[in-house]
Amino acid sequence: MAESVVHIGLLLPEVLGTYGDTGNAQVLCRRLRWRGLDAEVVPVGLGEPVPSTLDLYLLGGGEDGAQALAAAHLRKHWRSRSRGAVVFGVCAGLQVLGTRFRGLDGVEHDGLGLLDVTTEAGERRAVAELVATSSELLGRAPLTGFENHLGVSKLGADSEPLGSVVRGTGNGDGTEGAVTDRVIGTYLHGPALARNPELADLLLSWVAGHPLPPLDLPEVDRLRTERLTATRRRR
Repeated sequence: MAESVVHIGLLLPEVLGTYGDTGNAQVLCRRLRWRGLDAEVVPVGLGEPVPSTLDLYLLGGGEDGAQALAAAHLRKHWRSRSRGAVVFGVCAGLQVLGTRFRGLDGVEHDGLGLLDVTTEAGERRAVAELVATSSELLGRAPLTGFENHLGVSKLGADSEPLGSVVRGTGNGDGTEGAVTDRVIGTYLHGPALARNPELADLLLSWVAGHPLPPLDLPEVDRLRTERLTATRRRR
């Protein structure tokens, strides 16, 4: 974070904004401002090059056609994507960040290669609450969100799961999401960073270069506990 303002890139919100994942940008801004830090959301639309100067990049969800369009655009217009940036992708965003993905039409598309993940279309759409136990990266904290996808994602040797599925489908093999260096992908909607504040603060700590002071937000903790409790009762 070279400047006093944290610049959060919201990539292709008109294409990858189907499931409300653009809210992740607002969550990150608010959590920075609550700590007395300035933040700015920088939308980057179709036809625009992705600036190399942003501190954090966000990709959301979208349908197959939008996802293929986004991947093609970003392969061409995001030249600096391999320079160690902090990146967070949800659902279609996860798949675009991977090496390749294939939709229902059977056409294979190249991803950005920031995650060692390949995705194929599954036989049944996963539409449900998703609960996972995070990896040691987040201290085995529970992860919660809503999944709505047909993708079955397989991780290669250069990515590790973000967590292990407790309820729901996730990647389709008992794992959820993927992590490589400072790039994270997940199938959690909600938006994910509102429902999982520890995950939001992990991304922000990577941007800052050090852990951030905790926030005392009992109402957020209460809502998170209520949601997890309700989900477990429905199992």
